[in-house]
Amino acid sequence: MRRLVRALDERSGVAPIARKALRYVFPDHWSFLLGEVALYAFIVLVATGVYLTFFYEPSSQRVIYDGTVDTLRGTEMSQAYRSVVDISFSVKAGLLIRQTHHWAANVFIASIVLHLMRVFFTGAFRKPRELTYLIGLSMLGLALLEGYLGYSLVDDLLSGMGLAIGYGVLMSVPIVGAALVLLVWGGPFPGDPSFFSRMYIAHVFLLPILIAVLLTVHLLLVASRHHTQFRRKEATEKRVLGLPAFPSQAPRSLGLMFAVVAVLFLLGGLVQINPIWLWGPYDVASSTNGAQPDWYLGWLIGALRIVPGFDVTIGNATIIPNPFWGGILLPGFVFGVLAVWPWLERAVTRDKRRHNLVDRPRDAPVRAALGCALLTFVFVTFLAGSADRVTVFFGLDYRSQVTAYRVIVFVAPVVVAILVHRVLVGLRRAEEVEADRERALAEGGPAGQPGSGGG
Repeated sequence: MRRLVRALDERSGVAPIARKALRYVFPDHWSFLLGEVALYAFIVLVATGVYLTFFYEPSSQRVIYDGTVDTLRGTEMSQAYRSVVDISFSVKAGLLIRQTHHWAANVFIASIVLHLMRVFFTGAFRKPRELTYLIGLSMLGLALLEGYLGYSLVDDLLSGMGLAIGYGVLMSVPIVGAALVLLVWGGPFPGDPSFFSRMYIAHVFLLPILIAVLLTVHLLLVASRHHTQFRRKEATEKRVLGLPAFPSQAPRSLGLMFAVVAVLFLLGGLVQINPIWLWGPYDVASSTNGAQPDWYLGWLIGALRIVPGFDVTIGNATIIPNPFWGGILLPGFVFGVLAVWPWLERAVTRDKRRHNLVDRPRDAPVRAALGCALLTFVFVTFLAGSADRVTVFFGLDYRSQVTAYRVIVFVAPVVVAILVHRVLVGLRRAEEVEADRERALAEGGPAGQPGSGGG
C-alpha cells in the first residue's frame, strides 16, 4: 500500500490534498447526516433514472394498447403512457426500478427539507455560510420542479391533470404568462407534439446536471468553510471538534449510503407507489375525484384551493388571474422569506460576526417562533390540499373545509409562534436558574432561588 501511494504521489502530487481530506473533521451529531441522505438518494435517482431512459418513449403520439394489462387492452393512449406501462409489466426489474426511482425522489426532497430546517433553526446560515445556504435553498426549488416533471412524464390521468394545473398557473403570470405558456407548451393545452420531448430533456438532462453542479459547489463550500458544530465546553468559534474523515467518518458514511440504498430498494420492491395502470391514460375530457400530486406539491394545490376566486381586471382585460395568488405568489413568498432571512436577521440583530457554533432553538426563540409560524402556514395549506379526500372519506362538506382553512391559515401561525416563543423562553430561564444554582454550590455559597436567573 505504501509503494502504491508513493507511486501515485510521484506522478500526481496528490498526497498533500489526500492528507488534508483524510484529516477533515466532521461533527459528531446525527442531524448533520441529513445532507448525506439527500446525496445518496440523488445517486439512486440518477442510477435508476438512467435505466428507465432505455425504455421510456417521450412521445404524445396516440396508439392502441395491446399489451399484457387486460383492463387497458384496446384503450387509446400516448406512446409515453404505453412505454411506462410496459416498463412496469414487460421489462425485467422495470417495476422495481420505477418504484425505487419514485421513492428516491420522495426521500431526496424530504431529506433536503429536513436539512434546511436543521440549518434554519440552528442558525447555520449565518456568516460566512450565506452562499452555502442559498445554494441549498436553490436545490430544493429545482428538486420540486424536477419531481413535478418526472411525475408528469408518465401521462396518466393524474399527471395529465397536474400538467393542466401547471398550464393554468403559468398562464396566470401577469403580462408575460401567455408568452411563457407558448414557449413551454408550444400551443394551447395539451401543447404541440414536441412538448413531451422538451419536458423529457429537461427532466433527464438539464435539471439533473444543474442539481449536480449545485450539489458539488455546495459540498465544496461546506468543506472550505468547515461544518458548524453545536456548543459544548471544548468547542469554540475557532476550534473544530469531531471525527476525522478516516478512519472514523468514512466507514460511517459508507454504512449510511448502503442503508439508504437498501431502504429505497426495499420500498421500491415492497411498497406500491403511483400504480398508473389503475388511473388510466390522460384525456383532456376526463377527470377524477381526489386527484392529488406527490406530497411535496400538496401545499401548492392547497393554496390554489383556499385563495378566494377573484381576478384583477382593468376594463375588459384580466391583469392578474386568480391562479397567480396561490400558484406563484405563495411559493414566491415562502422561498423569498427563506432567501432573505440571513440578511434580515443580521439587520435586526446587528450581528455581523462569523459563526461556527450553532444555536439550539431556545438560544434564539424569536427565530424559532417565526420559523415555526412559517412551517405552520405551509402545513395548513398542505392540509387544505387534501380537502377533497376528506370529503370522500369522511363526508365533511368541501366548501366548509375551505372556508375554515381560509381562517386557520392566518390564525394558526400566530398562535404557534406565541406558544413556541413562550416555551423556549421558559426553557432558557429554567436552564439559567439551574446554572446559577450549580455555580453557587460550586463556590460553596447558598443555592440560587427559583427565578433568580433572570432572562
